[in-house]
Amino acid sequence: MGLGERINRLLGKTRYVVSRIMIHLQGQEAAPLLGVLNQNALRAIEAEGDMDVMGECLVNVCEALLQYEPYWHSAANEGDVFWEESQAGDYVTELFTDSAQRYLANPELIEEVGENTPLSLPVTDNIVVMITVGFEGEVPEIETDLADRTALANGLKALISLHYKQQYRAIAIHYSPARLGEVLTSEQVLLNFPELIPL
Repeated sequence: MGLGERINRLLGKTRYVVSRIMIHLQGQEAAPLLGVLNQNALRAIEAEGDMDVMGECLVNVCEALLQYEPYWHSAANEGDVFWEESQAGDYVTELFTDSAQRYLANPELIEEVGENTPLSLPVTDNIVVMITVGFEGEVPEIETDLADRTALANGLKALISLHYKQQYRAIAIHYSPARLGEVLTSEQVLLNFPELIPL
């Protein structure tokens, strides 16, 4: 712990952590995860930022990711600690914007089904899920390198636990591809998510 952190603690300041976790799943068997992601994205949009509902959606996504653990292929995480809420908010916005701009990461949740819609859609071999959170306090399981299966599982469980402790200040979930029928190739994963480290 640095001198600045010790001083801030002595002054009784609130510690804010902002973190982004990326998980790349590989294999067509992981494709049903897109259904879970879309369902929770719809719920989150309808809730208009209600933190309780957002937290429940995050719990659903984390539980689904833990169930799909055999298909985890690579991961990455980044984050920082702040003592000013406004600075933490700026960093959340920065990570949110970056995630939203990633390849195929913006869902169009109301699908148009027309005469030319194919009856069977191609299934993607790759899904990248990006979770950005801002919370109060200290969570060692999230504030560590998560490019390891055990550490990543513990990190996802810690994200679930934070919801029940009501410590979240911001939650955002992005994923690529964001629509059924869109395909993310392994080459596109390497190009658009260069920070991922094989597990």
